Amino acid sequence: MRYGVSGSGFGNGGSDSGLGEEWGVRAARSRALAILRVRGRALGAAILPAAVAVVLYAGEVTGHFTGAGWATVRWTVTVLAVLVLLAAAAVALVVARARPAVTPTVELTEAAAPDLHRLVRDLADRLDVPAPAAIALTPDCDSWLEDRSHRVHRQAGAAGSPVLVIGSPFLWWMRVAELRAVLAPVVAGTGPAADPDIAAARRFVRGLDAAAVVADAPDLGPLRRLGARGVGRVARLLLRACGTHAAEMERGVAAAGSERAQAVDQGTRIVAQEQVGLAYAGWDRLLTRVALPAWRMGRWPSGLDAGVVSALTELSRRDRLAEGYSSRLGERPACDLLEEPGAVDEAASLLAARLFHGGPAEAGPDWAPVEWSRYPEEVVDRKWRADAARLHDVLDRLAATEDPEAADAPQAPTLTRVLTHLTTTPAEHPAPSRSARPARLTPTKDEADLPTVADGDAPRLATDEADLLSVADGDDPKPAEDEADLSTVADGDDPKPAADEADLPTAAGGDDPKPAAGAHAPAPVVEEHTPAPGADGHAPVPVPDEGDPVPVLDEDYSDPVADGHAPVPMGDEDDPVPVADEDYPVSAEDEIRNPAADTLAAALSARVAREDAEWEARVTADAAGFSGPDGPWPLCPLVPPRTGRDLLADHVTALVCCAAVDTTGAAPGLDWLDGPALLVDGVRATDLAPRVLALVEDGDPAPLRAWLATTGVRPEKPVRLL
Repeated sequence: MRYGVSGSGFGNGGSDSGLGEEWGVRAARSRALAILRVRGRALGAAILPAAVAVVLYAGEVTGHFTGAGWATVRWTVTVLAVLVLLAAAAVALVVARARPAVTPTVELTEAAAPDLHRLVRDLADRLDVPAPAAIALTPDCDSWLEDRSHRVHRQAGAAGSPVLVIGSPFLWWMRVAELRAVLAPVVAGTGPAADPDIAAARRFVRGLDAAAVVADAPDLGPLRRLGARGVGRVARLLLRACGTHAAEMERGVAAAGSERAQAVDQGTRIVAQEQVGLAYAGWDRLLTRVALPAWRMGRWPSGLDAGVVSALTELSRRDRLAEGYSSRLGERPACDLLEEPGAVDEAASLLAARLFHGGPAEAGPDWAPVEWSRYPEEVVDRKWRADAARLHDVLDRLAATEDPEAADAPQAPTLTRVLTHLTTTPAEHPAPSRSARPARLTPTKDEADLPTVADGDAPRLATDEADLLSVADGDDPKPAEDEADLSTVADGDDPKPAADEADLPTAAGGDDPKPAAGAHAPAPVVEEHTPAPGADGHAPVPVPDEGDPVPVLDEDYSDPVADGHAPVPMGDEDDPVPVADEDYPVSAEDEIRNPAADTLAAALSARVAREDAEWEARVTADAAGFSGPDGPWPLCPLVPPRTGRDLLADHVTALVCCAAVDTTGAAPGLDWLDGPALLVDGVRATDLAPRVLALVEDGDPAPLRAWLATTGVRPEKPVRLL
């Protein structure tokens, strides 16, 4: 069980180091006593039937409970008492013998880190608490005390003291003074071992926690597993009864330890806590972006802790914080407290690979360590070529499914093949791409009722406000001098097209438009003023002056001017779809998809899922390679499953990088924050991802082809696969 995490600790109840610490001690002890009372009530419930049986037998001896009825009651209660006592004894035995889980760690003996052990002992002396029994490292950005007082985990001379577990990234990123300040409240948590009530409560909770999962052991027979399930139910019931008290007890312990640790390096603790958050961010980025691709390729970086320093330095440089951090990097790092930092880093890196990926316990041909200098060649290049090979293999299978004769003559692994497969043509998909933000205004019931733009003329915006003008044949539309004019249809009139385009009404020089022969007179021009917004947030429709005909708008027509947007004229059915403003969102059902990309992404996802399932099966079968002294270790995946489009974009990017490496002077590289990177002329190519997404999402190869032409990549040349 772990307790006393970063910033927490415990102080002895008998000390007089402050009111806050005394309050924490009293609160923790009161909660510990509440836990022990739960244990006492459970014991009382177990012996209650036996006590009733004793009373009944005593009544028989004294002559009070005589007769056949009392005899039956005595025998029934006796049988019940025996069964309850046997069940209680079984539960107590399992709770006492169950082994609490311990965190997988790398042990640091005093010979391997004498300076670190000396620092911890000095810190314990200053805090007036017992020194930890041992020190261990874990690939995590946290530090805590872990009770290993069980006989299986107990170390010689430990005398019940907990083990100090330190996050390995702290030793490489933090300075010695910062590490001392961070460990101060944690080391203060060794005090609970001196308090018998808190120690007994913790042992009881740890035993219940271990007994609750004893039925999951793989070596149990059917009968033993049935009994273990019953014990587990009882253990979980007791855990629910004392769970709140246990949490409050640890909170009181943490408050007491934090109060006691305030006397140790208070100023440095503030700076050190900032470094804890920064180390966590860099460590998470290093694992997910840099280490995970290597683990998937059968390689594990042997210097993850040293790599986190490079990652955090790069992060601080990008955030323009390099000056503040460069000054502290000149101080002595905490890893100098180790005798062999390289060996400890390698052991912690292997443990991280086993915990987060499920790798074997020892190195081998398919699971080898890799240095950072060899990372681009052994990881990045191999990853790109493996992804490119998988992509072309999926394409071959899809082609064979559509045309069985194509299976005998597979195409060459070229980038042109993928570009052609993912490219959508206007004939196949007439709708515009998603990047164009397509939107069509709601038309009227009869599109013939709308005026059309004359012969190649396009409407323009006025300098002040938007105008919607009737355009004459061959004339360019001109903005109104004062305000926008809106031509409306007169009430009850049925607008008809003019007999000749030259007869269309015009608005020029302020003259009133004259109706053409044979056509109805159009509605007069209505001055539009800027009205106050309505209750619904939109400007109301302009109101004409007195005596003017009331304009009529079709019920299905949405006025763009009233909505605050520039007017978009509606043309004939054969006219291209107008491009909408950015304020018009594209709904999910109108989102343009790439059918070829969808099919390829689905096949690629199925292929990757099968490979992942095979890997998990191998990890499960190799129980000896992924287990510790307490049984199998749980696998902690770093990232959630990726979508099909993400997988396809990654594979297309890998193929582009392979083509760039094979046909140009590009080279694989390592970015400490983003992982594999393509170096073109020694500079990381950062503009490749959006061009690949344009191809995958919209079927538009133009941006990617432009990048290939600029870089000098020849997409028609076959690439070398893994």
